[in-house]
Amino acid sequence: MSEGSWPAVAVVGAGAVGCYYGGMLARAGAPVTLIGRPAHVQAIERHGLLLETLRFTDRVRVAASTQMAAARGAGLVLFCVKSSDSEAAASELAPHLAPDAVLLSLQNGVDNLERLRPHVSCPAFAAVVYVAAAMAAPGHLRHTGRGDLVIGALPPDDPVAARPVLERVAGWLRRADVACLVSDNVEGELWAKLLINCAYNAISALGRARYARIGAHPQALGVLKDAAREVIAVARAAGVRLPDGDLVEAACAISRSMAGATSSTAQDIARGRRTEIDHLNGYVVRRGEALGVATPVNRTLHALVRLLEEAAPEAAR
Repeated sequence: MSEGSWPAVAVVGAGAVGCYYGGMLARAGAPVTLIGRPAHVQAIERHGLLLETLRFTDRVRVAASTQMAAARGAGLVLFCVKSSDSEAAASELAPHLAPDAVLLSLQNGVDNLERLRPHVSCPAFAAVVYVAAAMAAPGHLRHTGRGDLVIGALPPDDPVAARPVLERVAGWLRRADVACLVSDNVEGELWAKLLINCAYNAISALGRARYARIGAHPQALGVLKDAAREVIAVARAAGVRLPDGDLVEAACAISRSMAGATSSTAQDIARGRRTEIDHLNGYVVRRGEALGVATPVNRTLHALVRLLEEAAPEAAR
């Protein structure tokens, strides 16, 4: 399939991230099917997907389903489920995947691709997601910052051989007004994003704070920087080639470029849902233990979010 023609697109896990990128593709003319929760699917089937972005507000007509079988025939699959659901969702999706489909993992964390790949036979690549978005109501996506992607191949794929496929995918996304960079070091980019997640997600949830307030709060900013430095230490011990530049300062700058954002962890806590904290700060703690790198700040943030996460069921008892 050429870059100039649209593939059928399936979005598996049509939450905020899936609805933003799937909605942008649908608005540009791609045939998109959103696969998600019943409340969102019902609202989208009745009224379309309401995209409220920084630049426009539009109601986009798009197919929606609660069934994984709706991915059958898709040439591009945006895999956007929670990290804890990667294996189960990939296994359920596998029978419906075309062998020449391209799967793009738009997920938090650094190990989703290695966990889902054993379950699928089509080419699968990683995407690093930079978007501030939330579901304001069923079928209503509110976008508050950025919206760009970095995509690339991870071992055992040959990045040179994968480049034409990735450039084709990037071309589709750019036609949908989504900035998309193809990287030859997507592992390093994933760790740079993990650093940002570990710096902001827990603090945003525990402090009930948008990113701008975190960046303006000296004590919170100090914790953020310490958490980020620990991630850098673990990544280096793991042999990861991190992107050039001051990654701690780059993390601090997110409080300005995504000022209105609240973290996905904060959104999950507010809705009484399980968070991805085990795959963020918790992952850094586990890798640090295995590599002999101390991670006391990430350990504390992980423990406190888990405590908060478990508070609602305890209160119900």
